[in-house]
Amino acid sequence: MPPKPVVVGLREYGSTVVDGVRLSGTDRRLCASGQFAERIRIRELADDRLELTAGQYVGVVQLDACEIRIRPKYLGEELDVLRMVAYAADGSCPPLDALRAIAQGAPNLRDLVALLVAEHCERLLAHGVHRDYVTVEEDLPAVRGRLLADRQVMRHHGRLDRLACRFDEHDADVLDNRLCAAAVDLAARTARSPAVRARARRAAAQFAQFAPTPLGDPRTALARLDYHRHNEHYRPAHRWAALLLTGGGVGDLFAFGPLVSRAFLIDMNTLFESFATRLLTDASAGTGCRVRDQSRERGVLHDELTGRPYSEVRPDIMISGHRDGTAFRRPVDVKYKLYGSGKKLATADLYQAFLYAHSLAQQPDGEAPTCVLLHPGDRAAPRASVAVRHWTGGTSARVRSLPLELPSLLDALAAGGPGLRDALARVWGQALA
Repeated sequence: MPPKPVVVGLREYGSTVVDGVRLSGTDRRLCASGQFAERIRIRELADDRLELTAGQYVGVVQLDACEIRIRPKYLGEELDVLRMVAYAADGSCPPLDALRAIAQGAPNLRDLVALLVAEHCERLLAHGVHRDYVTVEEDLPAVRGRLLADRQVMRHHGRLDRLACRFDEHDADVLDNRLCAAAVDLAARTARSPAVRARARRAAAQFAQFAPTPLGDPRTALARLDYHRHNEHYRPAHRWAALLLTGGGVGDLFAFGPLVSRAFLIDMNTLFESFATRLLTDASAGTGCRVRDQSRERGVLHDELTGRPYSEVRPDIMISGHRDGTAFRRPVDVKYKLYGSGKKLATADLYQAFLYAHSLAQQPDGEAPTCVLLHPGDRAAPRASVAVRHWTGGTSARVRSLPLELPSLLDALAAGGPGLRDALARVWGQALA
């Protein structure tokens, strides 16, 4: 491994200038790539200085010149980001406390994911890897399974010592294990922490024996996954494996290749939206209400000249159901912005939310239609409530903010029990208020 580079830290949407750092040729090619430049801006200045500007992505960029760690702005630490990922994926929220104690110091976000991959792969190996029947075509000295007559005539005409056969083999070299093998091998080769690298190397050596076939494009492999009672226990391992193999997510990511091992960046806008959707879905359990994400509404914007829909409207979340025997609809717009301490809701966000309220909301009690603007924030801060008033004085629509205090909410999700039930009930009540 090369010498440990200088570690530079900054927050989301933050900017800093680093002295005494010069980019290598490889670093410059990486920074010039279009997909990378969209996630973090790195600009060389005079006298070996770098200007770093972060956006909504958190994670780590490993350059030859330095290691850049982008930490979350509205959360305490990188572990909270991983807890959000786990909860958004399947509703679990592990405490992940064991990851805090690493002899070499606090690992970066990518090494934390690599450690989780190694940990879950070790559990699978201890439990016994999944095996399934795999169709194999092979030339054998005796018939096994089905004889492929056309292949036998074309390749081995007149021979009885080589028979073309197709049969089912009960083997561990299946997609479930290939995905784990590829992820733990990547962790073993690229993790910065020696402890994480050594732990992943041991698991990779064992998985290589069970699944020697290369995985190929991980996105194609992830699309082919199918869970059932025999492999359901692989789901957590696959979640972290997918995150590591794709460089921070599964959709709209870097192409599979060298960038995956150099940059690991998670889009917090997308993650927060997924987290909020899962949170409201869990909070609605037992209420009879329905929570939908990204519901497409094509009849809102209408072209009067052609008589066809002009464009679709897609609120982040739509809550629908009945209250007091009357149907109601409540759109929710999710914004990864910190509104609080006297900061007003952005005008652009209000315009979008008012469109949802006017066109999609339905109140059961005759009040003005309402849209909820959900965002990170302090639970103790007062909620904003902004109304559109007609020139006659009446209120035609209303937008109400709903702040989520993410650190305390994640603690409640991890602890479970009465505290979790109270937190979900409080969020649900505020969403419908």
